Amino acid sequence: MTDTPTLALAKDLISRQSVTPIDAGCQNVMIERLKALGFEIEVMVFEDTTNFWARRGTEAPLFAFAGHTDVVPAGNIELWDTPPFEPRIKNGFLHGRGAADMKGSLASMVVAVEQFITLYPNHKGSIGFLITSDEEGPFINGTVRVVEALMKRGENIDMCIVGEPSSTEVVGDVVKNGRRGSITGDLTVKGIQGHVAYPHLAKNPVHQSLLALNELASTEWDQGNNYFPPTSFQIPNVQAGTGASNVIPGEFNVQFNLRFSTELNNEIIVKRVAEILDKHNLEYHLDWTFNGDPFLTDTGKLLDAVVSAVGAVNQTKPALLTTGGTSDGRFIARMRGQVVELGPVNATIHKVNECVKVDDLEKLTKMYQMTLENLLV
Repeated sequence: MTDTPTLALAKDLISRQSVTPIDAGCQNVMIERLKALGFEIEVMVFEDTTNFWARRGTEAPLFAFAGHTDVVPAGNIELWDTPPFEPRIKNGFLHGRGAADMKGSLASMVVAVEQFITLYPNHKGSIGFLITSDEEGPFINGTVRVVEALMKRGENIDMCIVGEPSSTEVVGDVVKNGRRGSITGDLTVKGIQGHVAYPHLAKNPVHQSLLALNELASTEWDQGNNYFPPTSFQIPNVQAGTGASNVIPGEFNVQFNLRFSTELNNEIIVKRVAEILDKHNLEYHLDWTFNGDPFLTDTGKLLDAVVSAVGAVNQTKPALLTTGGTSDGRFIARMRGQVVELGPVNATIHKVNECVKVDDLEKLTKMYQMTLENLLV
């Protein structure tokens, strides 16, 4: 049986070992397909990261697909039922690293656009592709750099679908219409090292910090809203001491993260954390990493078009959620356009034996094509 265009392209992409930030030729495959459709291609290489921006048309509105060709490492290959970079079909599922996150989406995007342009070569507006190889890595030289370059020259994306695996049970059951913001604090509380038998000659930074950390963890930062849960404060890492049981440590290192809603911003969080730490008279140093602001698309033509397309394919409306981690959508949202995420089921992403249902790739292709028809015809 001959593979469909979407399945054939997905297999081709999966076979390329594009472990972040390596692209391994995936983008060239996409570029050649898009060139044949009349897209203008701009390759943007920043440090170790390969990106490209493709555009067909010059008129507004500018609709874009966004995604990444890089994948996470396969891990212990012996645990895989099939070789991670040799795409195989088993029981109706396409197996391979990146099948769900997100080479299946990339294949669906390209084929959807090919089919759309075949039907509507003189469509309204413009279509773009923003593709990076630095989404699974430190996300320093990928989408964020491309967005900065586009904004600098006044080329802003009006509407964007990010192909992240947003679905939970069946493709399209969830559309992510926003994401929480993320900010990480690396806190060092300073004390005086000494012998545990002579605590009066030392100053234990762990003891000093406990009340402040408890207050940070128990603080109600906000109550969330209709689209976002309340802001969450979590401590993933702590470190102190020399390893000896008779030494009071001289420093206590605590890493914490807040996933926050549109009720807050980075400035408010930084101010409130400092107030709590200062209230407890700690001697400390605090470094912040700003991972991304929250974004929300609660109304607009893009959301209407996507919900309509998913409904036509699945005969049911998708849930609109903002759960999960961050995505490159946070960078694209800086253009103040509408951004949503629609992609395959996420049950196996980053896992051994990552896979995607073959039928879901065909459905996703239809959803993407119908979205284009809803917006640009």
